[in-house]
Amino acid sequence: MTLSDVRPPVEAAPIDRDLIISSLQGALRAKNAAAELGRQLAHDIDRIYFVACGAPNRVMLGFEYWLDHARTDLQVKRYFPAEFLALAPHLDERTLVVLASKSGTTQETVQAAQFLRDQPCRTLVVTTTADKPLAQGADHLFLMGETEQAHTGVYIVLQGFVAGLLDGRHGYPLYGAVMSSLDALPAVLVESAEVSDARGRADAHTYRDDHTLYHLASGPVYTTAYVFGVCMLMEMQWLHSVPFEAAEWFHGPFEILDAQTPVMVLLGEDPSRPLAERALTFCQKYTSRLMVYDARDLPMTGVAPEVRALFAPYALQAALNRFAEHLAAERNHSLDTRRYMWVTEY
Repeated sequence: MTLSDVRPPVEAAPIDRDLIISSLQGALRAKNAAAELGRQLAHDIDRIYFVACGAPNRVMLGFEYWLDHARTDLQVKRYFPAEFLALAPHLDERTLVVLASKSGTTQETVQAAQFLRDQPCRTLVVTTTADKPLAQGADHLFLMGETEQAHTGVYIVLQGFVAGLLDGRHGYPLYGAVMSSLDALPAVLVESAEVSDARGRADAHTYRDDHTLYHLASGPVYTTAYVFGVCMLMEMQWLHSVPFEAAEWFHGPFEILDAQTPVMVLLGEDPSRPLAERALTFCQKYTSRLMVYDARDLPMTGVAPEVRALFAPYALQAALNRFAEHLAAERNHSLDTRRYMWVTEY
């Protein structure tokens, strides 16, 4: 008898439009204040350090990418909290450290925040509620409220901040389009899930017996490859689910590929897309087990065309969430099941 034999049946819940949209209203409210703070700090900081674990860290990867693409004169670095504490980067009154955690209790992130209380820099924290340990002592605190869409909520708040910062520092021609498109994003998540639901069910059925899956993406869409591959399939389904940067694929990892290797390629709309397309062309030649999820196939209703690339990782994530939910049902392994996380000391 296997563990799945004694579990109650797992079913993919229907898409709850009202819940998804309502759970992001706190983040939408916070994003306006975050944009105003960005304007206020536009000429008061020289460097930004993004510090977080897991999914928030990969959300920050996207901002690192886009701030570099914007040719800003700000120094921008992203760290895991333990790495940040070990490396002790330069901190002064013109340094802003941005920290984020859904739970607000992530041990390493809280430790970094506690360390920063005695430093001359400014801190900006994004979390769910004010009673969380991470929220204590922050110079600037933005609350999303309790939400199961925290990964997107962190993005909404920080995208507001970054848009305001860029507009105040350099003038940002996309500011209005970004802010109005953020208001549309919760409904975009629902739309992307709905148009991808049947496909997600079919893919889950096809790959339900696989225990290894590779995910390829480039640029900011690597955020999605990581959050889906690691934070969902690895953490929640105990699969050997490995994300790779498309730019790295041809420098060793592609040797793992054969005709039976399952690979998922994610395509965004940013300037790094050709890197993922190159990886896709190679995979099409050498494996018959290929899934391609392309942001261009998603309507993203309400998102301004000129900023679709910024929103593509989150529309794709919503599509892939349906795959994960159907896969959990196919494997009779709930997405809430953990062996170690929140169960044992680590």
